[in-house]
Amino acid sequence: MFPKLHATKRLLAVALFFSALSLQAQTNGSNSPYSRYGFGLLSDRAQGFNKGMAGLAYGMQNGQELNVKNPASYAHIDSLSFLFDVGFSMQNANLEQNGQKINAHNTSYDYLSMGFRVSRGVGVSLGLMPFSTIGYSLSNSYKVANQSDLTQTDTYSGDGGVHEVYAGVGWSPVKSLSVGVNAGYLWGDMTHSVLASFSQTSVASRRRQYVADIRTYKLDFGLQYNAKIGRKNAFVLGLTYGLGHDIKSKASYYDQTITNNTVSGDTLINRQAYALPHTFGAGLVWAYGQSLRVGVDYSLQKWADVKSPTLTYRPDGRPDYVAQTGAYTDMTKIAFGMEYVGDPTGLRWKQRVRYRLGFSYTSPYTKVDGLDGPKDWLVTAGVGLPIINTYNNRSILNLSVQYERVKPKVAGMITENYLRFCIGLSFNERWFMKWKVD
Repeated sequence: MFPKLHATKRLLAVALFFSALSLQAQTNGSNSPYSRYGFGLLSDRAQGFNKGMAGLAYGMQNGQELNVKNPASYAHIDSLSFLFDVGFSMQNANLEQNGQKINAHNTSYDYLSMGFRVSRGVGVSLGLMPFSTIGYSLSNSYKVANQSDLTQTDTYSGDGGVHEVYAGVGWSPVKSLSVGVNAGYLWGDMTHSVLASFSQTSVASRRRQYVADIRTYKLDFGLQYNAKIGRKNAFVLGLTYGLGHDIKSKASYYDQTITNNTVSGDTLINRQAYALPHTFGAGLVWAYGQSLRVGVDYSLQKWADVKSPTLTYRPDGRPDYVAQTGAYTDMTKIAFGMEYVGDPTGLRWKQRVRYRLGFSYTSPYTKVDGLDGPKDWLVTAGVGLPIINTYNNRSILNLSVQYERVKPKVAGMITENYLRFCIGLSFNERWFMKWKVD
């Protein structure tokens, strides 16, 4: 039988979900010039429980947490619980190039998800999170050759991003094995502009703008196998696969001349310019009793085979906007993480505090001027603090700190350093418990 939520709580959950949907569509947490390339900065899809473990997820299996990165984990959601997870981040970015430094601050809405068990061995989840973010603005001024009294300023700017809403189900056909799938929908707008303006208003400005409207589906599959050794030790192997496919969305290129507030120019359109890569993930987690979890994840995203809109020129000199490969490179990520809790069922509050550490390395998926983009190193630490009430609530306040360094391959390019503080609230309510009255 499917569990029935209390009507008031069900309406509250739905209201929060759609409020977050509106907020997510307006939130942009990027200051990075590297978001100029590809889809922008890709989301790590981490949630409150694993942000302190550098996103470790593929082999994570716990009925009291939602693990979106492997939908097979939904099969183990506690039968008495309704899980509701929401999180956001605040960060300070330090951008450095040739000895010059700039600081920037922003916040981002990271995720919202909910989940519950619908029958024996079957759990479901719904959620919302960013797929990518774009946000940058930079300029460069210089004297025009052979015209000492004329200065040209090139301004590069971009905004937008892609959002994902998903519904997933996990099923455990036998005791040690579970499988699952997330079916998602991606949508969003991406805008990049290059404006060449001049110190003399009599000289016409030139604006080149690249605009894309993304609308497509997304499918991710997961598997987990739990092997117990003795009374205390257990190993969970997790595998994931994300379906790659073409995106039938429009990309436009505008080449405009601006004179005395009058705009004229040409427009080129490509109606199938983007695609999603095939993605593969594998992870292994060792659990010692209920106190210790240590694991490693590896993922591969096959971006090198993915096309993107590219401005080219025909033999007669006319421009063309075509979809072709060459702008991306395969992205790999390896993450290590661990979590320790003294006694998750202990009577004392401090016994149930969870301590987390993590490290990850990620190679780039985009190319910058024909060369591989910057590499990414991430070090994390976090805690899970129990929220106490009189009804044996297992809800947790997840806090984590992340230090991220984005280092380009070529000297002279921008190096980025981020200090990020993440907050996540994991509500774990016993909504489906049946009370007996004598």
